[in-house]
Amino acid sequence: MPNLLKRLSVGLLVLAVVCPVTAYAQDSKAVPQSRQEMQLSFAPLVKQTAGAVVNVYAERLVQRPNMMTGDPFFDQFFGQRMPNRSEKQSSLGSGVILSHNGLVVTNNHVIQGADDIKIALADGREFPCELVLKDESVDLAVLRIKSKENFPVLGIADSDRTEVGDLVLAIGNPFGVGQTVTSGIVSALARNQVSSGDFGFFIQTDASINPGNSGGALMNMNGELIGINTAIFSRGGGSNGVGFAIPANLVKAFLVAAEEGKTTFERPYVGATFDAVTSDVAEALGLKAARGALVVRTVEGGPADKAGLKPGEVITAVNGVAVEHPDALGYRLTTAGLGKKADLTVQTSDGQREMTLVLNTAPETTPRDERLMEGRNPFSGLHVANLSPKLATELHLSTEKTGVVVTDVTRGSPSARLGFQPNDIIVSINGSTVNTTKTLEDMLDADPSFWRVEIERGGQRIRQFFR
Repeated sequence: MPNLLKRLSVGLLVLAVVCPVTAYAQDSKAVPQSRQEMQLSFAPLVKQTAGAVVNVYAERLVQRPNMMTGDPFFDQFFGQRMPNRSEKQSSLGSGVILSHNGLVVTNNHVIQGADDIKIALADGREFPCELVLKDESVDLAVLRIKSKENFPVLGIADSDRTEVGDLVLAIGNPFGVGQTVTSGIVSALARNQVSSGDFGFFIQTDASINPGNSGGALMNMNGELIGINTAIFSRGGGSNGVGFAIPANLVKAFLVAAEEGKTTFERPYVGATFDAVTSDVAEALGLKAARGALVVRTVEGGPADKAGLKPGEVITAVNGVAVEHPDALGYRLTTAGLGKKADLTVQTSDGQREMTLVLNTAPETTPRDERLMEGRNPFSGLHVANLSPKLATELHLSTEKTGVVVTDVTRGSPSARLGFQPNDIIVSINGSTVNTTKTLEDMLDADPSFWRVEIERGGQRIRQFFR
């Protein structure tokens, strides 16, 4: 199924999304009762909100190897190898203006690696913009339009009030054909296992969305943003009525971090690992359904440990809202906000109990002590640092990991040629454990005749011998 997942940005150069503002009363949901009600139109709502929807244009320079490079004739004729060619790649996506001073939210994959980003308003005007904040794991980015103009904005709804069956509009620029509005309903909530990132809590809709809708708005009948359209399941690249949007409450938290000038989007540190609840676990604990987040282990002295969580227990709700799976737990804690407290409902073998979890950022328990490895050895060119929960969070690694991690690999260095990669954890050298960057440097100074290296990559242990 993963190969059916399509992100919605288009490798062209245009994209439009329409984003709504405010209208109508909040809890006035009703099923159409007559022919006249069935003929009602979304047009007034679209007209009201179109100004807050923008196209996002991202350009990046890429190096293409010259086809003649290495050809003996051309090397001799030109006296040297012909240089690689630089060419521009363009992608298009959508964005939503969420503040009057020009802050625009879009998907990270729309602007990933871009050297130049521009936005186009619904009236055709174009503006340069700058990147304020991005995060690959939640696939969100905030741009700032370089203008002192007062821009129209789209209101942000409380996406937790969204229900399956609610009417929605999706607005974007599918396939670059121009601004397009489609309608549908909310098909499901709390969908996970949708993207390759570590975020797994999406609103599913059957409103037709296609490549080019990335970063576009999914809005309710109040003209408010309830989600940022992000991905679809598709066999041929077109809409099959299964689209996914990032909930507005997470977008709101991300926007707050950007407005506060944060350079990274930090989420609460729990100090525990979780797994899905199986039917056997549910039966053993007396749960009615296999739902919740099963505590696998806790870090001694971490927030979960201090709160009293124990392995084998299941978190079933946060602040009174049900937790469907571990990804839902992460979403609930993130949207609760840093510096706050979360009330957890926990199912144990003895019954149900309540506890409070303090939501703070991951600590840097060990100074990272970043170093560049040099000399005549297999590690030359590695940038390494000491792992801590904070650095592990930044690198999207498990916060339980300790030791020395590769943060970068110098291009063309011995370590690059031997295949070292960022996020590799150096476990041991010649049977001796590598605890710190200084320990690693001291081992390299010893200069043995051969190197027996063990690293951890993606949860797997890899052993190599070098001379």
